Amino acid sequence: MMKLMKYIKGLVIVGAVLSGVMMTSCEDEPDKYEIADGLPTVNYIRMTDPEVADSLITGAYMSNTICLVGENLRSVYELYFNDQKAILNTSLITDNTLIVDIPSTIPSVVTNKIYLINKNHETVTYDFNVLVPAPEITSMSNEYAQPGTVATIYGDYFIDDPNVPLTVEIANVPVTEITSLTRNAISFVVPDGAETGYVNVESIYGTGQSTFRYMENDGILFDFDDDGDDAIAKDNGWHAATIGTLENISSLDGNYLIFQGDLDNGSWNDSDFAFEYWPYGDEATPYLNTLVDFEDLSNLQLKFEVNVPDAWSACAMQILLTTNNEVSGDNMNNSFFQGDTFPRALWIPWQSSGSYTTTGWTTVTVPLSEFRYGASGISLSPLSSTDITGLTLFVWNGGVTGTACSPTICIDNIRVVPIY
Repeated sequence: MMKLMKYIKGLVIVGAVLSGVMMTSCEDEPDKYEIADGLPTVNYIRMTDPEVADSLITGAYMSNTICLVGENLRSVYELYFNDQKAILNTSLITDNTLIVDIPSTIPSVVTNKIYLINKNHETVTYDFNVLVPAPEITSMSNEYAQPGTVATIYGDYFIDDPNVPLTVEIANVPVTEITSLTRNAISFVVPDGAETGYVNVESIYGTGQSTFRYMENDGILFDFDDDGDDAIAKDNGWHAATIGTLENISSLDGNYLIFQGDLDNGSWNDSDFAFEYWPYGDEATPYLNTLVDFEDLSNLQLKFEVNVPDAWSACAMQILLTTNNEVSGDNMNNSFFQGDTFPRALWIPWQSSGSYTTTGWTTVTVPLSEFRYGASGISLSPLSSTDITGLTLFVWNGGVTGTACSPTICIDNIRVVPIY
């Protein structure tokens, strides 16, 4: 009985101690955030960057972070920019400052005001303009889309206001037929008369211009057409690549390179899936660095159009820009691309989905900074030489596992252009 009484007494003491700890813990949170009573006041708004913190602002672009300065700002329970609700982080709110990101959604109803609402649903307004950027154009589905065909440009802030309709121009030729339009994509019929030039999109918020040029004719290395320009029309190596046209694949502007045959994991099919340009440096096979300035590799990208009507699901397309140290017309070999020493790009568009096809021609972009892999897919130091003379394309290996396939891969207009 005595032992039982001692045990009960011990439990009471432990319980009292725990209660004391819990009460002390609750009392030890003097800085716990609590919504204040009353209404907030905003005296001014500034940016959060210390270098411009002294500059007061009356407007800012969507997604920018700003700081409201005033009194009793801990009374703010909800905050709206026009009709878009902002996310409040209580760690960034004090009595005198409130740091918040402007919502990235374009307002449906523009009042040019901030609405500060307290817990009693009372509202204080403050004049402030949420600025929407001019259209941004980042890419085009097919930079060589022919007049009369449908192309799509991608980007952001493609806003078609009922009072100020959005417009598109290619090389100053107006687009007259837009087939679909969202904030991030515009599909349209390429107008007759469109030639080499930039794409412009104008909205109520301004005009944006593409960093690429439609029908780019500078930096072309291979167009596979013997039409009198500087672009190279054929290969030069051990295997004669198929260059011409197929009945079921429309031409962009003449001949194109054709890969067609069987592929499987580990297969070596350079008869059907290799393009070798190993030049002598003469008039018939000029070095590539006489056609393009490779001085700043970090600011260059390789582009080409591709058409893949039959599913591709095995092996990587290895893209190698070589010097005479690796291969040339006077030193033809294939040892340079078999190992993991010479950096190349690996294009594997089927890897994420398991299979890759295109609907017509599509533009592919590979920054030269991505030329940093070995044949098996391991990472290497990036390509650094500017004495680039040749090009090899070979669909093989890449360190990826796919499924056997019999693809058709057509390529045209291989070019190297700046990254703007």
